[in-house]
Amino acid sequence: MTSIVFRLTTIVHSLNVLDIAVAVAGALAFHVAVGETRRRFKTTQLRGPPASSFIFGAGKDVLDSPDSGQVYEAWAQEYGVAFEVPLALGKKKIILCDPKAIAHFFAGDTSTYGHTALDKVTLERSVGKGILWAMGENHRRQRRSMSPAFTYASIGKLTPVFYNCVYKVKAGWDEIIDANDEDSAIIEVAQWCVKLDSVGLAGFSHDFGALDGKKAPVTQVFEAFQDSSKRNDMSSGVFLLLQVFPALVYIPSPRMRLVRELHYAMVDVCNAMLDKTKKEKEAGALAGREKSIIEVLGMQSAEGTDSAFYATREEALAQMKALLIAAYESSAINLVWALVELARNPDVQTTLREELLACRADPTYEQLNKTLPYLDAVAHETLRLHPSIPDFERIAEKDDVIPLSEPVHTKAGEVLDSIRVAAGTLVAISTPSVNRSAAIWGIDAKEFRPERWIDKDGITKKAQEIQGHRHLLSFGDGPRMCIGKGIALTMFKVVLSVLMKNYVFEMRDGPNTKIEMGRALSVRPKVAGEQGARLPLRVRRYEG
Repeated sequence: MTSIVFRLTTIVHSLNVLDIAVAVAGALAFHVAVGETRRRFKTTQLRGPPASSFIFGAGKDVLDSPDSGQVYEAWAQEYGVAFEVPLALGKKKIILCDPKAIAHFFAGDTSTYGHTALDKVTLERSVGKGILWAMGENHRRQRRSMSPAFTYASIGKLTPVFYNCVYKVKAGWDEIIDANDEDSAIIEVAQWCVKLDSVGLAGFSHDFGALDGKKAPVTQVFEAFQDSSKRNDMSSGVFLLLQVFPALVYIPSPRMRLVRELHYAMVDVCNAMLDKTKKEKEAGALAGREKSIIEVLGMQSAEGTDSAFYATREEALAQMKALLIAAYESSAINLVWALVELARNPDVQTTLREELLACRADPTYEQLNKTLPYLDAVAHETLRLHPSIPDFERIAEKDDVIPLSEPVHTKAGEVLDSIRVAAGTLVAISTPSVNRSAAIWGIDAKEFRPERWIDKDGITKKAQEIQGHRHLLSFGDGPRMCIGKGIALTMFKVVLSVLMKNYVFEMRDGPNTKIEMGRALSVRPKVAGEQGARLPLRVRRYEG
């Protein structure tokens, strides 16, 4: 026995770190393969693209593509409305492109379908155990605690805050144009679109001072992401392996350092706001006046709150961090894409401007929602073509049967109008592929055409089967549909209403300027060749 132990000890000591790493990776890969084999006996064997890499499956094909939505749409045309994609180290996931299947998937979100292990880790590290992280009854309780801050009336009272902030942008742009001694200037619009003053004032009762030239720690970190470099081959490989080995997210990197800095900066602001709200509540200063989103959350986290609306301090902090990131990422990306599309389509820009100029004063919240159809059409066409959320990926918590509105052919040649999914199976929906699918939206699905939202029969019957907001998946669907969509749309429309009445937008290098995807905190448009996620446009004063 002693000799055996000695021999084993000698062998272990003779191994170097690489040997051990390879052995561990091999064991984990074997474990993954066994799990996949078990699931495949209970899951419908669908057709799908072949693996282009033994290690990364077909994942690199999607990651390297300038438009992942087109890749998924092409696969749907070849393999049907539900198909299987090979991932790293033999793992697989099912992609749904069928309206009936998508509705079923979202209806089961937080119950039948839950976060993947990777999503749980990344969400907890970035925003905490808030509404984005929560599932099931925990998610329902947290959503109830936030709902008073997102009513129609509450959002309407925030509209003047958005106007105040966009007029600060206008003043800044006028200074730049005046300094240029011309009627126009090249302005890096992406930097202006990510200023935090709007969400700070509306959501936090806090002025970050970004539009006044101040550099708060939070804004500094967000701006640092703007200059972050493109993903390289090594980081791409790590990214593709994350779904198999979520622990790789703990590997140190410059981006993870920025994520950590952002976390600490947000925590400082959020703690200060919660403490302020607590003191004001105790002093009775919050009674009888409209409250910011964070004041509502702060009150919900106070002792003695109705248990149906109670939120812990940890949850309130998580909601605040999620609000900051959503405003920085989703709202900024939507606005930047809108300006790009308007610069590319001067006729659309002119039509929108004429509608807004006919409304002499700044539109009220009621007008923004009910009497400006072309503004509404531009907003939703931007959301359709350029959703800020690239996909929804979940793991089946239990066995399920997903119905289909049209049959698919399996690998064995069967024709089925439903598919079996075993617990542990990855299921995903590509938002851009569904939002821009020619099979769903018609032959002009790839065109920026706001008129489709106004013309009779402009929305195809197939698109009307999508049950998300206005038949789009841009805000998700089901119990986890984005709770802040009303605020996002209002902010979007306020900003465009002011900018369109005062400026004309043109592509800096002419109408054929190439746009590619850059990498900030997430993926966003940039002018080809620019560093980070920069998007300079020519901004010209509108003289009437």
